[in-house]
Amino acid sequence: MKHLSISSLLYRGLTLAALMSLSIPAVQAQTPITKSIRMIVPYGPGGATDALARLIAPYVGEEFGQQTVVENRAGAGSTIGTLAVAKAEPDGLTIGMIDAAFITNPSLVSKLPYDTLKDFTPIVFIATSPLVLLVNPSLPAKTLQEFIAYAKANAGKITFGSAGQGTGAHLAAEQFKVQAGIEMLNIPFKGAGEAITQLIGGQTTAMFSTQIGSKAMLDAARVRALAITSQLRSELFPDIATFIQGGLPKVDASTINGLIAPLGTPDDYVKRVNAAVNRALKTAELQVKLKQQGFVTVGGSSAEFAAWIPAEITKWAKVIKDANIKAE
Repeated sequence: MKHLSISSLLYRGLTLAALMSLSIPAVQAQTPITKSIRMIVPYGPGGATDALARLIAPYVGEEFGQQTVVENRAGAGSTIGTLAVAKAEPDGLTIGMIDAAFITNPSLVSKLPYDTLKDFTPIVFIATSPLVLLVNPSLPAKTLQEFIAYAKANAGKITFGSAGQGTGAHLAAEQFKVQAGIEMLNIPFKGAGEAITQLIGGQTTAMFSTQIGSKAMLDAARVRALAITSQLRSELFPDIATFIQGGLPKVDASTINGLIAPLGTPDDYVKRVNAAVNRALKTAELQVKLKQQGFVTVGGSSAEFAAWIPAEITKWAKVIKDANIKAE
């Protein structure tokens, strides 16, 4: 029997250990979360973004065995709450909910207190909520194309209400104007509720609204819906045709919501929150609740969300520049 030297045995042992290490998956250290997580919403309680945050928060907390507390930090067109996320420690204890203002503020606000593309880590795109084009029922137009023809025949007389200068409803109308080749004058109000009240009273011709924001008025036939910005017909309003069906596929403005974290938040934490939200979006219970609120689920990876954000900023920057819109 051939004897092996100690050096030969040691070499073979090290070689075997190296080979075995290749077959054993590396165990990644996880960011310890031992306190409650705060989810900052840059608006007051009661709105759509706040409602979505409260639906999603328990699923995030469950992933870490901790409570997720929704913290409302309203003001300055969502910038106060968003700045709070940017300034937070990147330790996994703070995440933030964003909406469409996160995308449009870089073009509307001359001096943002944070850098939208450099100060945050995108986590997950949660959902969108398409917008509905509403008109007063007395208007003779009953379809999108009839409205466009009416607007062209009444140039200079068509007005649309919005919840304020530079809001999602305002930008949706500006996008629609360009695609339809019509003129409409924006009449900004103090909120969506006042805008829809003025539409019902006939003080304005049209407006864009969220599904949930217009449901009661549509059910009561106090307004008429002509089109919706979703890709497919809404489950909430299956009788409303899409802009695609109406011949304007590039009218796609919608509210959006996603989660972000401070720049430098550990990758393993971001991946776990992303996975938790994606799992939640597939549950029947949450799907029912989101549909009732007019949301369309998105999901996907953090990388996909990170790539989507700058593309959307560029897209809406052109709309804002072309329409010469300035934040109030």
